[in-house]
Amino acid sequence: MKLNDFFENAAAVPAVCAAGNLALTVFKLAAGLLGGSSAMVSDAVHSASDVLGSLVAAGGVRLSERPADDTHPYGHERLECVAALFLGGVLLAVGVGIGWSAARSLVSGAYKTAQAPGTLPLVAAAVSIVVKELMYQFVIRAARRTGLTALRAEAWDHRSDALSSVGALLGIAGTRAGFPAMEPLASAVICAFIVKAALGIFRESVDKLVDRSCDASTLERLRKCALGVAGVKSVDLLRARAFASRLYVDIEIGVDASLSLIKAHDIARNVHFALERDFPQVKHAMVHINPYGQPFLEVR
Repeated sequence: MKLNDFFENAAAVPAVCAAGNLALTVFKLAAGLLGGSSAMVSDAVHSASDVLGSLVAAGGVRLSERPADDTHPYGHERLECVAALFLGGVLLAVGVGIGWSAARSLVSGAYKTAQAPGTLPLVAAAVSIVVKELMYQFVIRAARRTGLTALRAEAWDHRSDALSSVGALLGIAGTRAGFPAMEPLASAVICAFIVKAALGIFRESVDKLVDRSCDASTLERLRKCALGVAGVKSVDLLRARAFASRLYVDIEIGVDASLSLIKAHDIARNVHFALERDFPQVKHAMVHINPYGQPFLEVR
């Protein structure tokens, strides 16, 4: 399978990451236990939660790819938004948990009595940072190609783990160098980044669930595409709403009033096909015909 074909198989991306997370969890847990690092054991638990997150993302994407049926005539794309909301919740919980742990350590002064860990946890933290950042780049590329919010949430879940490992690395290195406060301070900063990413995922998922309009730039490109079809004299109305990772388009075009119904229909059909051909994210385009100069008056 070619690399580009693999990225098109969106459900395979988090499935591969689930296997990687499982291996990383075992490695970090062993390093934490053998090296005497509670920070690395906690980081291993975080990676274990990522295994569940990857499986949820894979399941959500797989379900969203199911074709329309009698009970879901518009398809199942929104199921990936549901998966993204779940992953956003997991990400938010992880961020808050890291922040709470850091605050408790700083207030209680527990960090002052932390025992200096061995070298193995330090190596494990460095390996985790590199591996999780590579996973982030791997999944975010697929998210950009497919437009799936669940994959973007999965990508940020990996980056949150990389940031968590940064905190562990700083904490382990700081404790070994005689500055144990570095770990909770770094964790507090990391908490802010993770919570910000989680809230962004929540906002994007909700927007797609409530049929928010697409951005002005895409609307203008849709308008130019329609005007480029032979016989279209005007675009009288144009709306596009997000349906998970896809778009539904409603457009009214003006054509010569003297044309026969068959010819006007052919123009509308050409606009329909042009929009769906030039914009892969368009799931369906509904085209209404108006006599040029006499736009349809909507009843509100």
